[in-house]
Amino acid sequence: MRQMAVLAFIALCEQTALNSISPYLPEMASTFPEVNAGQVGVYVGTIASAFALSQMLTGLFWGWLSDRIGRKPVILCGTILTAACFVAFGFCKTLWQAVLVQAMMGIVNGNQGVVSTCLGEITDRSNQSKAFTYLPVIYGLGGITGPIVGGLLVMKNNPFKPSQPNPYPYLLPNLLSAAVLVVDFVVTAIFMEESLEEVQNLPPLGKRVSSLFSWLWQFTSSHRPTYLRRGSKKAGVSRRAGSENEESDDESADGAMPHFMANGAEELKRKDILNRDTILLLLTYLIFQLSNISFNSLYPIFAQADPPTGRDLDPEEIGLSLAFAGVVTILFQVGVFGKLRDKMGNRWAYRAGLGLFVIAYVLMPFVGYKKVPEEGEPAMGSGLGWLWAEIGIVLLIKTVAAVGGLTSALLLVIKSCHSRSLLMLTNYRSQIHLLTTVYWVPSTA
Repeated sequence: MRQMAVLAFIALCEQTALNSISPYLPEMASTFPEVNAGQVGVYVGTIASAFALSQMLTGLFWGWLSDRIGRKPVILCGTILTAACFVAFGFCKTLWQAVLVQAMMGIVNGNQGVVSTCLGEITDRSNQSKAFTYLPVIYGLGGITGPIVGGLLVMKNNPFKPSQPNPYPYLLPNLLSAAVLVVDFVVTAIFMEESLEEVQNLPPLGKRVSSLFSWLWQFTSSHRPTYLRRGSKKAGVSRRAGSENEESDDESADGAMPHFMANGAEELKRKDILNRDTILLLLTYLIFQLSNISFNSLYPIFAQADPPTGRDLDPEEIGLSLAFAGVVTILFQVGVFGKLRDKMGNRWAYRAGLGLFVIAYVLMPFVGYKKVPEEGEPAMGSGLGWLWAEIGIVLLIKTVAAVGGLTSALLLVIKSCHSRSLLMLTNYRSQIHLLTTVYWVPSTA
């Protein structure tokens, strides 16, 4: 139970940080000197796609590395490096800087797949469904805290000289996100236990890190490292020294990192994924994530843009609307979804999620405006009250679709294949989601 709480805390901190970017990203992109006023959406898609592309290309590497050195070191590494990227993102003043930092953030962050894998390793058939059912609740909490941080902490005026503009108006939400991740790093380092059995027989993490730096230091600075000298004396050692010493000398003679890596966890075999059910599930999950994350990326652009393309909302209003979606996530997951899934089953709940996405996409263009639109502009209703009611309905439908579909998909993946590596593959597939976002955004956004 304690380990599940630690994983929940890790997921909450990371979702808080990552969700804090959405409310202000369109406005931030519009301030870059290279960005044309009529194509803000394209550049927002470019920034978001940089993160997704780099995360997709490195996702399997982080999964492979976690099979060798353990889940905990990979999570610690990803958390602290992501915190550094958030600090850098707050200082971005040009488009290329934002794209570069987001790409770096995607490269160093593979925690989502590793956390899901850890959750699968510490649960069994008796409690697995319940654990993965409550995982979106954590995402919902992050969907509340993140947009609030990003929407309310933007400071356009200099806090030390209120009469002057702030040269870094988006620095404060990024610093707070980085601070959240630092707390996450400390809690993980103290309380998280390693869930990979193959690594539990290795020395403690601190000793392994010390061995690694010792190996690197000797490799780069010593003419003849000690592990090579030990290897040259191997022939003179008695056989009674034991097979462990001989094996250690063999590894050292080859220049390997002693006692740092395990042989690796269960390999993902061809037969584990090349079956009809799993392939169809992964393909539909790709479509599901494309719909989900594209909506998440497009909504802030749609909300921030000037009429008639957008609805002229400021970052505070965007952040509060996204926080509303987070509240819906928690209420639906805790109070409704479990009962519906028990009656419908995971397969039909997953299908229903895909169908609700269609409804949300169809309704969104008809959301009204703050003011009465001119003749010919589509809208369900006009005025501030209508605007918030219609946005709330669409976000409600979309959130229910995302929560139900995500939970059902994860449980279907686990049941379709017992390989824990498949969870990493599923996360890898989901990283393709934002790569086409730039082509979905109207050039007038």
